[in-house]
Amino acid sequence: MPSPLILVTGATGYIASLLIPQLLERGYHVRAMARTPERLKKRTWYKQVEMIRADVMEPETLITAMQGVQTAYYLVHNMASGRGYTTIELEGARNFAQAAEKAGVEHIIYLGGLADPEQHIAPHMRSRIETGVTLRKGSVPVTEFRAGVIAGSGSISFEMIRFMTELFPIIPGPVWLKNKSQPIAVQNVIDYLLTALTNSSGRGGVFEIGMQQVFLYTDLMKMYANARGHKRRMILLPYVPVWFMAFGIDMMTPVPYPIAYALVGGLSSDSLILHDIAQKTFPEVKLMDYESAIAEAMKRLHPLKIERVWDDGSSGVKILKHEGFFIDHRAVEVSVSAEKIMDVVKRFDKNGDWLFANWLWRLRGWLNGKQNNFSNVELQNENHILFRSTLKAPGEGWMEWRVEDGLLIQTAYFAPRGLGGFLYWYLLTPFHAYVFQGLIKTIAKKAVVQ
Repeated sequence: MPSPLILVTGATGYIASLLIPQLLERGYHVRAMARTPERLKKRTWYKQVEMIRADVMEPETLITAMQGVQTAYYLVHNMASGRGYTTIELEGARNFAQAAEKAGVEHIIYLGGLADPEQHIAPHMRSRIETGVTLRKGSVPVTEFRAGVIAGSGSISFEMIRFMTELFPIIPGPVWLKNKSQPIAVQNVIDYLLTALTNSSGRGGVFEIGMQQVFLYTDLMKMYANARGHKRRMILLPYVPVWFMAFGIDMMTPVPYPIAYALVGGLSSDSLILHDIAQKTFPEVKLMDYESAIAEAMKRLHPLKIERVWDDGSSGVKILKHEGFFIDHRAVEVSVSAEKIMDVVKRFDKNGDWLFANWLWRLRGWLNGKQNNFSNVELQNENHILFRSTLKAPGEGWMEWRVEDGLLIQTAYFAPRGLGGFLYWYLLTPFHAYVFQGLIKTIAKKAVVQ
C-alpha cells in the first residue's frame, strides 16, 4: 500500500527543516511547499521530496499544492513582513483552509503559540491563536499545538537566549523577563507533530504543549549560562521600548528586526499551559527537561551538524550569525576539477604556508605560541575538507572548503564564548574580510596554474 502524501508548508522554516527528514525516515511521501524552493536545493533531503512553489497569499497556487494530499502541516508565519503581518496571517490561513477543503484533504496539523487568549497578549501571540481559529472554521479537522519557547539549536527564541547570554556578563532587559514560561524541547515539538499523523484522538483538538516545570524567562537565560560555564547577572529595567530591544536583538543575534519586534512583545505575558491534556492524548511523547534540551543544542555546535540555511548554491559573500556561530561564507565560480582545487587546499597551513597573507598568519601563530593554526583535519574527501582551529581564542573556529556545481565554496565558522568571543570576532572583521577574500581567490588561481 503506497504511503500517504504529506504536505509540509513553510519548508524553508526551522520546524519544517527538522520535520521533513523525520517524515522521510518513517516512509512518508513528502511534498514540500515554499515560496522560494530554490533556497532548499542544498538540503540533504531535497531530492527525496516533491518540491512545489506555492504561497498561501496566492490561492491559485494552492490548487496544485493540495492535489492528492492526505495531511497538511501548516507551519507558515509572516512576522518578517513587518507592519500589517497579522492581517496577512489570517488571510493566508483562510485561503489555506478553503483550498484544503476543496482538495479533499483529510487533516490539517498546525503549530501555533502558547498564551492565554482571555488575557491581554501581544499581537504576535494573538495572531498565532487567531490563525488556528481561522483554520478550524473550515470543514477539514485541525489538530492545533500551542508552544512557547522552543529549546533547540536554530530556534528563534533559543538563539535570542543563546546570543544575549553569551554576549552580556550583566544581561539587561525589561521587567517582563520575570514572566513565566513552560518551554519545550524542539524534538518534543516534532514528536507531537509526528504522532498527530497516526493518533486520531487529537483530531479537532487544541493542545498546549510544554515541559511540566515552570520557569521565569530569566531562569532560562541563567540555565543556558550555567551550561556554558558562564556567570551571569540580570538587570531588569522598569521600561525599555520594544523597538529599542528589537533593534539591539537585530544587531547582536541572528533574529532580524521585524521578528524580534514581534517576539519581544510576546514576553509581556506569561506563556503557560492552562489545559494539560496533551500528554493524556499523546502519551507516546516523552518530554525532555530544559537542561537536556540545552545539552542537545550544545551537541549541534559544530559545522557538520547545523542547517546550512544560507547556502543556496550562488556565488558571492554572506556574513551571518546562525546556530551559535559567526559565519563568513564565500563562493566563486571555478572551471577546474575538484581534485586540483583540493590539492591546493591540502597545502593550507602546511610548512608555514597559508596560501595567502602568510605574514598575518605567522603573526597570529606567534601571538598564540604555535607554528600551525589549523592542523586538525576533521573531514576530508574528494571535494570537501574541514579544518579545526588550534588557535587560542575565546571560542572555537573552523575553516571549510567544498567544490560543488562549478563553485569553490569557502566557509569560516567561529562559535564565540562569552563577551571576549564577540569582541574577538568583531575587532578582527577587517582582517577577516581581507584574508578570506584573498584566500579563496588565491586557491582558485593556484588550482588553474598548477
